[in-house]
Amino acid sequence: MAQRLRGKVALITGAASGIGESTAKLFHRHGAKVMILDIQDELAEKVAREISSSGDDASYVHCDVTNEDDVRSAVDRAVAKYGKIDVMFGNAGILEKSTRIADFPISDFQKVINVNLTGCFLAAKHAARVMIPQRKGSIIFTASVASVMGGAANYAYTASKHAVVGLTRNLAAELGQFGIRANCISPSLVPTPLSSGLLGLSDADLEEVGHQNSPLKGVTLKAEDIAEAALHLASDESKFTSGLNLVVDGGFTVTDREINVFKGLY
Repeated sequence: MAQRLRGKVALITGAASGIGESTAKLFHRHGAKVMILDIQDELAEKVAREISSSGDDASYVHCDVTNEDDVRSAVDRAVAKYGKIDVMFGNAGILEKSTRIADFPISDFQKVINVNLTGCFLAAKHAARVMIPQRKGSIIFTASVASVMGGAANYAYTASKHAVVGLTRNLAAELGQFGIRANCISPSLVPTPLSSGLLGLSDADLEEVGHQNSPLKGVTLKAEDIAEAALHLASDESKFTSGLNLVVDGGFTVTDREINVFKGLY
């Protein structure tokens, strides 16, 4: 197999499970040195060991993406260990239960914005300070189909993912002059510990829900599919792609199919 990231160094937030874990493993298989950033210490350390028993090609750093000191320190440790950063994948995210606007707690709103949006901003900020002198790099975020439509998730999640797309576009506009690309990926429903835990459904049940709502039949969206999209955006195969919101939804958002999480709340 051709290693599409041979010689590259990638940092991935939220890489202890789900999309982040799948991406970390795929990036490593394609030749990248991977640093896993998360707050789930035991899970993240296990992932790092599974990727590289020696710790030379994969390592874990505890990192709360809402804490700038944590993000700064993680980036500095990556540079000290590997000498550079080629890819920053801001993937960490959270989702609260859907609530009508009149009942939505401000504390929940702020918590989701801090992780989903501020976490991406800080990841980009500190990756950029390393990538600008290098005059190259790829910054990638996990957004959502909630970034291009209403009613797919609650207020905080939808607002945060719309904002991630705006952040991506601003980064592309500023950082292109330094050879740095910025893109995001917007999946539809993916079976992960986050979605399974929130909805109280098994991965198999979530896959069935996704299959029923997808216009594209014969395939089922998995975390590995989003990892493949991230691999493309991290590799030189997408060297002229920047400012893109890559929607991976089987055509769901371009059809007239109806989804509204607010039904039943009244």
